[in-house]
Amino acid sequence: MTDKPHAASVSELLVLIGQRKTRKVSVADILETFGDRAFGALMFVFAAPLVLPMPPGVSAILGAPLAFITAQWMLGRRTLWLPKALLARTMSMSDYRNLSEKLMPHLERLERRLKPRLTFMYNRFADRLMGAICFSLAIIVFLPIPFGNMLPSFAIAAFAIGTAERDGYAAIIGWVMAAVSIVVLGVLSKAIIAAIMAFFGTLMGMF
Repeated sequence: MTDKPHAASVSELLVLIGQRKTRKVSVADILETFGDRAFGALMFVFAAPLVLPMPPGVSAILGAPLAFITAQWMLGRRTLWLPKALLARTMSMSDYRNLSEKLMPHLERLERRLKPRLTFMYNRFADRLMGAICFSLAIIVFLPIPFGNMLPSFAIAAFAIGTAERDGYAAIIGWVMAAVSIVVLGVLSKAIIAAIMAFFGTLMGMF
């Protein structure tokens, strides 16, 4: 009897992308590398970098596909779809590698500690509920609010990696951080409302 082939971890797949001999990395490149991986793994890829200080414009590159992914998770879709305008978004390979270098130590520590537990927290209803809160937070991430994307991104990343690994502890952290994000961002409500209007204006221009 042969052993099951080892499934590449999220960190290993991110390294593979960085080894490409190209000048830019597109959203399509990331989706192609992860293939039919669960929504959680893809959400983590787009959310986790935004927890760290990033160059201007990175939140727009990663936040838009994050909103589409979380919306489809909320609706219970099994297969992922993104419009061509989002698939074509790129960042330079040097920026991608710098981003990966910052993220990798944290991700590898997470991967060593995560395991299936409290799995009752994951079911059809809970998945849609987490998808709904993540979609709301993803819109905030996309918006041009100074330092407004770090807490929501942390919450989404926790939900995402928890879903990918079926780890209920990560989901609990996600709910706590989502609550903290909502409280903090409530103080910035006027700026958020104005930014949301700008977001939907940009979104309609993609079609």
